Amino acid sequence: MSLAYNSPEKYKYKVEIQQMMFVSGETNDPPVETTCLIEDILRGQVVELLLQASRNSQNRGSKNVTAEDIIFLIRHDKAKVNRLRTYLSWKDVRKNAKDQESGGLENTDQLLEDEASAQANNAGKGPAANSQSVINKNMSKKSKIRLPWELQFMFSEQPLDTAADEDQVDEDEKEAIVASMKRLKAADDRTRNMTKEEYVHWSECRQSSFTFRKAKRFREWCGIGVLMDGKPHDDVIDTLGFLTFEMVCSITEEALKVKLAQESYSKNHTEEKGGKEKRRHYLFDAPDEMAKPIVAKHIEEAWRRLQTVAIKRRAIRSFRGGRVMSRTQLV
Repeated sequence: MSLAYNSPEKYKYKVEIQQMMFVSGETNDPPVETTCLIEDILRGQVVELLLQASRNSQNRGSKNVTAEDIIFLIRHDKAKVNRLRTYLSWKDVRKNAKDQESGGLENTDQLLEDEASAQANNAGKGPAANSQSVINKNMSKKSKIRLPWELQFMFSEQPLDTAADEDQVDEDEKEAIVASMKRLKAADDRTRNMTKEEYVHWSECRQSSFTFRKAKRFREWCGIGVLMDGKPHDDVIDTLGFLTFEMVCSITEEALKVKLAQESYSKNHTEEKGGKEKRRHYLFDAPDEMAKPIVAKHIEEAWRRLQTVAIKRRAIRSFRGGRVMSRTQLV
């Protein structure tokens, strides 16, 4: 079994999974069996995502899968969709800024128009101020990801982007903002007592990805060439990379809850058998439960819980009666 787990052809993301688990609260190095089990779960989830996204693209009459086809599958998780939209928006900003710094000619006409309007508004300030205002405006403008199933797409005419519209969007996404604040609070609690070196390592682990500069390896790993026709768009790969990170975090956090519950049960059971007398520790005793990492049984129970919650949510949203066909649910 250990030889199969050490196979480099099948398991390629041991380091990345360890880093993502560390960001999610796992302070110990998990065994190889744990990371390989998580990688198997992730591969199944990515395959399920691609199959359902391909079905969505075929239903709308398109041969190519887009990022919107994948986002549609998680549309009920407003917090996750909000984080994904922010991620894709800032990725577009970085790409545009890089193109402008390298002297790209894709948006030359638009830049000239912006420069002309800036010269009219900043008359008397000199060409340097005009050029700098244009650069700052284009580099700081964050594109807004619009999803076709949102309310405004039900109308033939779209409202203008105004400050009031932005306030309304914030009002509609209160649930997503509250969830994001909770995640930030959890990250702050985890890093509060870290030293400078530990925080630097945690920040580096937070940037871990399955797809960043590893797109070819990721396509081979999940068999995307077999599941999709043609080469997928970069946004599709980036979206899958974002979701795999989220999946590792969800599984790890749930596994930590399972581990804590088992430790609490074992402690109470021991106290009931031995009374209130504390157990003495000897030199060659095994380490305490708190010092042990997450193992495969914790991951299996966490996966079972996440699947149960996903099935219940799906039944509440779209129950049509009759026998429910069990299949892998997206987490």
